[in-house]
Amino acid sequence: MHLPVMPPVSPMLAKPVGRIPPGACYEPKWDGFRSVVFRDGNEVELGSRNERPLTRYFPELVEGARSELPVRCVVDGEIVVAVGGALDFDALQQRIHPAASRVEMLSERTPAAFIAFDLLALGDYDLTALPFRRRRALLVDVLAGAGWSFHVTPATTDIDTAQRWFGEFEGAGLDGLIAKPPNLTYQPDKRVMFKVKHTRTADCVVAGYRPHKSGDDAVGSLLLGLYTDDGALAFIGVIGAFPMATRRALFSELQPLVTTFDRHPWNWAEPATDRTPRHAAGSRWSAGKDLSFVPLRPERVVEVRYDHMAGGRFRHTAQFGRWRPDRDPRSCTFGQLETPPAYRLGDIVPGLDYGM
Repeated sequence: MHLPVMPPVSPMLAKPVGRIPPGACYEPKWDGFRSVVFRDGNEVELGSRNERPLTRYFPELVEGARSELPVRCVVDGEIVVAVGGALDFDALQQRIHPAASRVEMLSERTPAAFIAFDLLALGDYDLTALPFRRRRALLVDVLAGAGWSFHVTPATTDIDTAQRWFGEFEGAGLDGLIAKPPNLTYQPDKRVMFKVKHTRTADCVVAGYRPHKSGDDAVGSLLLGLYTDDGALAFIGVIGAFPMATRRALFSELQPLVTTFDRHPWNWAEPATDRTPRHAAGSRWSAGKDLSFVPLRPERVVEVRYDHMAGGRFRHTAQFGRWRPDRDPRSCTFGQLETPPAYRLGDIVPGLDYGM
């Protein structure tokens, strides 16, 4: 492979802001795996945000790149999977599997698509020093009618349209907006774009904690739950961004609530459900990370901030808001969560609703 921009490349990043900034080019924020695609003839490589190749996991995108992309190019974008007409991040995660036979099977059962939003190189030309508005125009031109696998993200310079997208597109699994200054050059690994995400709150039950990696008497993260309609406590995510002094204080405060698993709603003697964290087991998504935790009696309630739900869990780590000693844990149910109205992926990007 010999391109004017060679792998690996760390993608350009976005910094969070509280409102949509004026005077920018606005795009939907896709919920998938960030990837930079390199094509030089038949050679194709799918890079990732951490610069590790994703190529072997998405053979359908490798074939799609060979038939739909320019012969020599470098394209920045997002790998996504659609199921039932909406983005499905859980299905996307399952695509990262060590067995080649399963990779091949999933490439047919839950095929991925690539949402392109920047063009870093074309032919012999490095485009990273060009302003974004020119790179965007070239991207639209070279991917016009690309095919089934590769799509160009919608974009607008109208802030009212961007505000409407922000409200509507969440119903298809997207999670906000990206704003790019029109004269922005491509700057790998720099937070020079802007992202606007939804912010909501929920009152959750604290049902366990993971010890801090330092090995000290400190809390690493708190495990959160909500009650279902049938009275079961479902795991929905964690919070963990605490100062070290707070982590140590929490460790002391929570010791009176420590219990055993046979007295806990997440009883590991029973078969695990898809809403229950795995006890003392590794995860292929976390490269052997220990997912065990210390069970607590579910008696404390915390208000957290989150952006959106995916598969019955917080899509990203929630943020601590405040303790709610006034709240009955049993009143913390899924009913308090806001559910955005459904929206068709095919109305955002034509041809992307193949999962319907």
